Amino acid sequence: MLGTLARLPRATVEFANILLTTPDAAIAQTPRDVIWTHRATTLYRYRSKCREHPIPVVLVFALINRPMIFDLRPGNSFIEYLLSEGFDVFLVDWGVPGEEDADMGLAEYVLDELHWAVRETLRAAQAEELSLIGWCIGGTLCAMYCALHPGGAVRNAVLLTTPIDPSNSLYTRWVGNDEFDVDLVADSYGAVPGGGIDVANKLMKPVTNYVTTYRRLFANVLDGKDPRASYQAMAKWLADNPPFPGRAYREWITWMYRENRLVGGRMSLRDRRVQLSDVDQNLLVVTAEDDHIAPPSTTVPLLDLVASADVTHLDRPGGHIGLMAGSKAKHEIWPEIAEWLRDRSDR
Repeated sequence: MLGTLARLPRATVEFANILLTTPDAAIAQTPRDVIWTHRATTLYRYRSKCREHPIPVVLVFALINRPMIFDLRPGNSFIEYLLSEGFDVFLVDWGVPGEEDADMGLAEYVLDELHWAVRETLRAAQAEELSLIGWCIGGTLCAMYCALHPGGAVRNAVLLTTPIDPSNSLYTRWVGNDEFDVDLVADSYGAVPGGGIDVANKLMKPVTNYVTTYRRLFANVLDGKDPRASYQAMAKWLADNPPFPGRAYREWITWMYRENRLVGGRMSLRDRRVQLSDVDQNLLVVTAEDDHIAPPSTTVPLLDLVASADVTHLDRPGGHIGLMAGSKAKHEIWPEIAEWLRDRSDR
């Protein structure tokens, strides 16, 4: 007890220092090159001297938060890991939309931005096929793309903690009824502030996000551990919340959480019906047992809807982000994903 009390003043100063210097943390450090840009979207290719697999990998994150979660920090970077395994890695970065992007809807993201990113990846990699890895909303966009392009350039699709059938989710209880005026929100902002969406996400687990995280950080500092690098990288990423284009936000909330169009076969993008039964790519679906954003129950219906002959489902411990970005990820789920891709990435 006396030892703990003696360490308390110094731990308090260190705790405050970690919080105050978090914006200075260096994340997304893996060297990369710009391959293509359009509006706010950028396609990056990561530099590598050990590309072994002819099928390139394209990473697609959600429209909320930034895709740097794939490359959080040296030693804990999924991109760094894939490169070490010999994959040719590309990343779609949706950028930071502004009010001038208010007209961007789901069709623009799937039929234009993602489609052109696929085209430019194939051109840069001099390949005829590729693998898509989509996380969260990015996974849903990838599923839509695969459904609209059966037998196309996508050989493999990996969907990480992806909402497909959110009918019984907490999100649906919050935004899927008339009490939530999605039109008012979308019409009030050309681009819905990302900070507001972030607060809503955190309120799904308020004690964890607003109390437990800081209590754990202080306890680690008091115990003499050094959590600075891991805490600051994640905290900096979490605080970077780009706006959600008004049209895309309205469509996402209405079509997914109010009308559940994707599972019901009633989703159309520019008069093109999105039928999950048309998905025929090799498919890996990864769910997280403790995911409160996209619980496994919102994802697993996909397994029975697709036409894919090669379907694998991995349900693993972890949360929506921690599954892929936690300290155990590089020893557990990353090798499983890499092995699955490796077996399906030969000529």
